Amino acid sequence: MKKILLYTMTFLLSVFLVGCNTGNADTTGGKDKKPTQYDTVNNFEGVSMSVKESSVSPTGLTVIFENKSDEQGVYSEDFLLEEEIEGNWYEVPTIVDEYGFAEPGYELPPSKTEEFAVEWESLYGNLDSGNYQIIKSMSNVREPGDYDEYYLAAQFKIE
Repeated sequence: MKKILLYTMTFLLSVFLVGCNTGNADTTGGKDKKPTQYDTVNNFEGVSMSVKESSVSPTGLTVIFENKSDEQGVYSEDFLLEEEIEGNWYEVPTIVDEYGFAEPGYELPPSKTEEFAVEWESLYGNLDSGNYQIIKSMSNVREPGDYDEYYLAAQFKIE
């Protein structure tokens, strides 16, 4: 089951990465930046992601996953950063054009809380001061080929 789950997560990552590779964008007040593609986030009922405030730095942070549902969650190392500009969310441009993530599938069992460290310096560099959010995918895999995919977002501030 874990091997099939790993293959499923690798497929999901491939789909996620196609949408995540933003290239380099202009930083003129969001005018030339790519707006968020995530109209719906945090809709995996009973599952949440927050930022461990003491961990926030310009190069990374730790997220806390909490599963208060009866469902099995599965997440991987993939993530996307967005910046809030004039009340709207825009993708943070990467400093590299081609990238990928190692894709082990991490299980988040019902009634569990887990921390996960995220480092982005090699992908985004050091973030400037501002309001940001991290987006991570989370799947509810019932069996191979039978899953629902959700996106969790958590906001943080770089001072």
